[in-house]
Amino acid sequence: MPGTDNAMSRLLPIVTTMLAALLSIEPVHLPGSSALIPAFILMAAYHWTIYRPDLLPPLALFLIGAAYDLLAAAPLGVTPLLLLATRALVLRQRRHFLNRPFPFVWAGFAVLTGAAMPFSWLVHCLLAGTLLDFRGTVFRGVLTIALFPLFSFLLGRTQRALMGAG
Repeated sequence: MPGTDNAMSRLLPIVTTMLAALLSIEPVHLPGSSALIPAFILMAAYHWTIYRPDLLPPLALFLIGAAYDLLAAAPLGVTPLLLLATRALVLRQRRHFLNRPFPFVWAGFAVLTGAAMPFSWLVHCLLAGTLLDFRGTVFRGVLTIALFPLFSFLLGRTQRALMGAG
């Protein structure tokens, strides 16, 4: 019977968030191509902070975010900051999302993404010292919100398969 007793099930949120980070990295740096890749890492951080925050601690999010920044050749610290802010905001509102219909959870993610994407864009602009194209940020945000139901469904299925209901 699946449960949180085995090591793999306890590591599931960390492992899936690491995989989400890898999926979020653009393989070839082409102008504007990052807009074509959803922020899977944000989806995973949001999902696990609602459903199993005990298994995705802040240190894990920080390290995953830092590794993402290094692998993506992004300014170091932006992703950890974004993930830790996501965790803090979602934890404060977590009780409102538990045992609610999925559209409510999805709406919460849409609001979070609607704030996270412009914040990330602004930090990147400040670090680059120039105004970056905002259209890619908007497109990436919309794509991220649109794909969240599928990604959350897959995470939930994996959670139930390895951890049981919970």
